[in-house]
Amino acid sequence: MSGQQSGRGGTGEIFQPLAADDPTTVAGYRLAAKLGAGGMGKVYLSYTPGGRPVAIKLIRPEFGEDAEFRRRFAQEVRSAQRVQGLFTAPVIDADPEGAQPWLATAYVPGPSLADAVVAHGALPVETVLLLVAGMAEALHVIHGAGIVHRDLKPSNVLLASDGPRVIDFGIAHAADATSLTGSGVTIGTPSFMAPEQAAGRKVTPATDIFALGQVAAYAATGLPAFGEGTSHGVLYRIVHEEPDLSAVPERLSELVTRCLAKDPEARPTLAEVIRLCQEANAATVLRRPEDWLPGAVSAEITARAAAPAPAQTPPPPTTAPTAGHPPTAPSGPPAPAAGYAPTAPGAAYAPTAPATPTPAAAPPGAYGPPAGQQRPPQAGPYGPPPQHGAPVHGAPVHAGPVHGGPIHAYPPVQGPAPTPYQYPGGPGRQQPAASQGRGGRGILVAVAAVLAFGLVGGLTAYTLLKDKGQETTSNGDNANGGKQNGGGGGATPTTGGTAPSTKPSTRTDPKPADYKAINLTAGYHLTLGDENVRPQSGEDGGYELSYDTGGYLDAESTGGSLVLLDPGQQGSLAVCRAETRFTQEVYVNKLATGRQVCVTTGSGHLGLVTVKGISPEDSPSTYLTLDVTVWRNGATSS
Repeated sequence: MSGQQSGRGGTGEIFQPLAADDPTTVAGYRLAAKLGAGGMGKVYLSYTPGGRPVAIKLIRPEFGEDAEFRRRFAQEVRSAQRVQGLFTAPVIDADPEGAQPWLATAYVPGPSLADAVVAHGALPVETVLLLVAGMAEALHVIHGAGIVHRDLKPSNVLLASDGPRVIDFGIAHAADATSLTGSGVTIGTPSFMAPEQAAGRKVTPATDIFALGQVAAYAATGLPAFGEGTSHGVLYRIVHEEPDLSAVPERLSELVTRCLAKDPEARPTLAEVIRLCQEANAATVLRRPEDWLPGAVSAEITARAAAPAPAQTPPPPTTAPTAGHPPTAPSGPPAPAAGYAPTAPGAAYAPTAPATPTPAAAPPGAYGPPAGQQRPPQAGPYGPPPQHGAPVHGAPVHAGPVHGGPIHAYPPVQGPAPTPYQYPGGPGRQQPAASQGRGGRGILVAVAAVLAFGLVGGLTAYTLLKDKGQETTSNGDNANGGKQNGGGGGATPTTGGTAPSTKPSTRTDPKPADYKAINLTAGYHLTLGDENVRPQSGEDGGYELSYDTGGYLDAESTGGSLVLLDPGQQGSLAVCRAETRFTQEVYVNKLATGRQVCVTTGSGHLGLVTVKGISPEDSPSTYLTLDVTVWRNGATSS
């Protein structure tokens, strides 16, 4: 069993933002994004305290209300935690007994087989052989734990850089226990069911072998073996008719045909499946190179690996606490660091509370440093006095009255203010009489000298600035009736020269020019300053944006640069102006559908390039399909 599903469509949809009805935490796991949803529930991205990404599947509340579902779900979770195969996503945490059941698995940064085929078409034969062999190894481990997958389909197979990962094993068995499956909630995909499953007969490990053959046919052709249409029509063909394998490559024909036998006893074992893959590969051992996937699919793995991290600190309280200094450090032993609590296997992860609470945000209109940046109390006579009492076991100490008066927070001053000197005797105490005398007379002499020097310097500065102000007025700058600041009656004259102009800039942002579906072939370039931006031959020669035959986008013009935006980051004029992660080259293997690149040209133009497609492996030419937005003369912010 697993809990991960891929986002469908372009890479901009991989990490979906949390909606208003989505939780922000699940049993202590902070949710960073939504990965997808299915018949059983929703899947979210989160992180362990050590920084490892995990996928959290939150089961639908309707299923959680069914007692038999909960019983079977708990049984499947216990069995799934014993599955530790190379080609499965391990279950690392779960809570079948919670108010809303959930489970957590390792996050796999790769698209599902369904998404990859929809976006890029059928896979090469060599890739399909490695795919089927890896899935067979995964099923061997799953069946060894006493689990029948029951719902093996392309969307439950993730494509990682080192091979496939089979997910969601056994979860359909728990769903079979609830009456919801008979009242409009569908678990399992008819196109990939076995005949005995469609007919309601006994399900065995051979059921997964039939589904394995269907997945292999789909990966090699891009179409289900028993066609598409209504559920009843597809199920009828699965039970009574033969599959259409006319488009299956010859090297895969025997493998797929034997797996799709109607009689479960006639289907090959998993060991035979691997042997058939080896024979079709003309090798005794299947090799799994790093580039076992087509380049366009590998690019999606790169995009999905850049998963967004959740906020690491709890949100601030809605109301500001009573004014006071931040809590002092605890006097007792330090509290345990945040992490997994020592619970029994399978228990929910519950991080401990931080030893020092996060300072609350200041209420609207308040002064002082923002939350998280307040100065700690300073020791000695120059800082606020320490609080009486110490926290116990990391609990915060609340501010209270000291020396008969309240402890105030930082004074609401605007700009820097001198800190009043406090004598060691405490705040408000007068300097002892014994300390007055020669020291006091010395201070008075020093103060008098400073005042005299300041008076002379001030008169000199005033004379110079006055002359400069008259000269400026005579030149016509900031003059209005011989007075500055508008020259209106009652205006206060300044003594520091001309006042800075407050007139807002009249420059407006340039209007965007959009160019859709440009097929930029390798060896060609684009010039953003052209009225009609279209590919032109040449990849070297100071071009503004070229597709180099070496497999990368290149900014060659003097002063030109590129910025590859993060997956899911939406580009705009403001975003491209603010970005400073400059580079001259962006390799195509880092791109995928939906990724965006900001382009700055040496002539001052700004562009946003959106990847809409990458040429397939069997294309006679190598090209990128791009949407380009140009803001001419917009590179410099106003």
